[in-house]
Amino acid sequence: MYGLVNRAIEGLVLEKFGEETWRKICARAELQDPSWVAMQAYDDAITYALVGAASAELGMDSAAVLEAFGEYWTSYTIEEGYGDLMSMMGGSLDEFLDNLDSMHARIGGTMPELVPPGFEREPQEDGSSILHYRSEREGLAPMVIGLIKGLARRFDVAIEIEQLESTSAGHDCFRISAS
Repeated sequence: MYGLVNRAIEGLVLEKFGEETWRKICARAELQDPSWVAMQAYDDAITYALVGAASAELGMDSAAVLEAFGEYWTSYTIEEGYGDLMSMMGGSLDEFLDNLDSMHARIGGTMPELVPPGFEREPQEDGSSILHYRSEREGLAPMVIGLIKGLARRFDVAIEIEQLESTSAGHDCFRISAS
């Protein structure tokens, strides 16, 4: 994953739990004074180690850590200069979700090692949507839940989100309904 992701994890921990907790998480993850270059690719194992260490240090399961990170990611990326790009991707939650793959394709122009997930929104007759998420990376479905919650807040929409049973490895589905 790119340094931007690891920097966001650091930002979340510093903002919510403070510098001492961040140092403990880094020590637990066996990272000494890490500094991340936003546009540099890092081994995914580093990011997974940070999540595992945060989980242990904070006494939260990794799913809760990933969900909190997903919510934080939306506001973090806006602050890091991606707000205009995000605004171009749609004026509503549904439009934005429909354009996630396009957004990742645009970002891929500046991040050549980017391995983005794939998203497909399937509108339902009852007004809800099924969001299909496909990724080579395992275990990140809770982060997607957080991302969707963060995006709903950005678009000022009250939603309920439910993870549906996975149909295959690397493919998760979520039902998103207005609440």
